[in-house]
Amino acid sequence: MKLILLGPPAAGKGTQAEGIAERYSLAHISTGDMLRAEIALKTPLGIRAKTLIDEGNLVPDEIINAMVANRIMQQDCVNGFLLDGYPRTIAQAEALSELADIDAVIDIEVPGEIIIRRVASRRVCPKCGHTQSVHEGEEEICEKCGAALIQRADDTEEKMRHRLDVYHESTEPLIRYYFERDLIVPVDGARTIAEVSEQIFGILDEKQEAKTDE
Repeated sequence: MKLILLGPPAAGKGTQAEGIAERYSLAHISTGDMLRAEIALKTPLGIRAKTLIDEGNLVPDEIINAMVANRIMQQDCVNGFLLDGYPRTIAQAEALSELADIDAVIDIEVPGEIIIRRVASRRVCPKCGHTQSVHEGEEEICEKCGAALIQRADDTEEKMRHRLDVYHESTEPLIRYYFERDLIVPVDGARTIAEVSEQIFGILDEKQEAKTDE
């Protein structure tokens, strides 16, 4: 299967993507991870991207399109892939349509105020990249590797509200684009992680069975 995972920032896309990729043996392609790797290496792309991301803005289409085109040509994508964080604009979707036929677009829907609350508790591990929630009184230590957690520079309420505005402005037309092509699969992302996973797996199991029967 070739899938796209959509949803606003802090909707839980990364967590769900890991589960989907493992269950269906798909390559998990996260443009966020790809960009953070460039930032860590302090490449020209990484330096430019960091400034844009810290301000809550999107990285230009031509840069992201080239990164994704190179990535989906790699061997681990032969049996399918899951795109997490891409496409985010109509231009990106049209570029992707020249490269692959998408089977489904999973849209995780979460109200803005719930996202703001999630962001206040979100922390990331600078060592292994794991993301987790930390509540008042809890030690800010990575549950996977034990390193001290940090808060991302763009995980403030002000910047998150700006990111949500950018998301809705640029991505809602994209949702309509895929809806018109009968590819959108809406999912209630305000539920627990396990409940969201159950929704997604049920939908994808049906699609996989239908594809096998063709």
